[in-house]
Amino acid sequence: MQVLVVGSGGREHALAWKLAQSPLVRKLFVAPGNPGTASIATNVPIRADDLEGLARFAAEQRIELTVVGPELPLALGIVDLFQSRGLRCWGPSRAAARLEASKAEAKEFLRRHNIPTARFRTFSASQDAIAYIRELAGPCVVKADGLAAGKGVTVARHSEQAIEAVIRIMEKHEFGREAGARVVVEEVLRGEEISVFAFCDGHNAVLLDLAQDHKQVFDGDEGPNTGGMGAFSPVPGLVSGPAMDEIVRRILVPTMAGLVHEGRPYVGLLYLGLMITDSGPKVIEYNVRFGDPECQTLLPRLSSDLAEVLLATLEGRLDRIELSWDPRTAVCVTLASGGYPGKFPTGLPISGLAEAEAAGALVFHAGTALKDGQLVTAGGRVLSVVGRGVDLEHARQIAYAGCDAIQFPGKHCRRDIGRRREARRRP
Repeated sequence: MQVLVVGSGGREHALAWKLAQSPLVRKLFVAPGNPGTASIATNVPIRADDLEGLARFAAEQRIELTVVGPELPLALGIVDLFQSRGLRCWGPSRAAARLEASKAEAKEFLRRHNIPTARFRTFSASQDAIAYIRELAGPCVVKADGLAAGKGVTVARHSEQAIEAVIRIMEKHEFGREAGARVVVEEVLRGEEISVFAFCDGHNAVLLDLAQDHKQVFDGDEGPNTGGMGAFSPVPGLVSGPAMDEIVRRILVPTMAGLVHEGRPYVGLLYLGLMITDSGPKVIEYNVRFGDPECQTLLPRLSSDLAEVLLATLEGRLDRIELSWDPRTAVCVTLASGGYPGKFPTGLPISGLAEAEAAGALVFHAGTALKDGQLVTAGGRVLSVVGRGVDLEHARQIAYAGCDAIQFPGKHCRRDIGRRREARRRP
């Protein structure tokens, strides 16, 4: 079949890379793609948020499966549009995608269906949010309501930091006026964060292996939140069998049942961002697509045919799917531009990708472009470098050998990806 992947980042490069391995895929397109996807597919110059252009292309090229990577086209209703035109599109409907498109609505959904999460309040006026934060007089979490590319959350250690976050979101509109029209202020959950992913067909779900993301920009989880500085999988010893049963029973099943009850059954990939607390797992956030960089971490470990799994989600037959996994550990390290997630330069020359791959690393393009034949930086997160090894340390060695081989001015990466277990052992 002919397949179209929508998006241009590292997640979409990983999706295209995995789909290209399927015997079911005859021809692969990526819109708009990047220099990395160009080596395995045909890039199409259509923006991910140009829904009409994408639907027109899919119809003209007789695309049999469209796979949506980023959250924005899902929030805009690409699945609904494609379905209205008889086109097969993998991902949740616009109504189901509200789980990610609005933090406030997601929290209300959690409350309606008695799914464990942090205590919270939602505000549409900055002065009310600031007054409440002053009443709290302590740590809290401030979230922009709308989509903010993974950067709209501040875990504030004190009131002044939280107030500054509200001002940035609601008054300075750093993430746009729509995203900052409301804020959610919630309690800080203590524990270990984990990413749980499930393929969903509306009624059935199949869990993927666990992955753990590192969101802060600097080592030791210091600095502002980013879209993700690295991840690793599997995550042994963090979630026991009983804890995973509790996640399924108290979070995954009520989420899917709640969405069915509300007339918006979930089809696609559901991401549960959880905190494993002393009182059990609690939902930090929902995402309605693969995480980035978790996607680049999980897909190299997935032995199953991804195209077949995606078709099963659309055809309501996930109950007949059992995923198989490469037993090796995967570690993904993000190479970022200097200054990210703040202001950063672009157009800087990149070298060393062949050397990184010769060292055994997989390299997925995230924010790159070609300029006069030279690969250059074109975003905050530039490349995802993945190492696969017999254990965590071996995978880290391969990933960081790849990172060290790649050069561009201002290159930055965390050096502690995969070291959460060591941190947990510290007194």
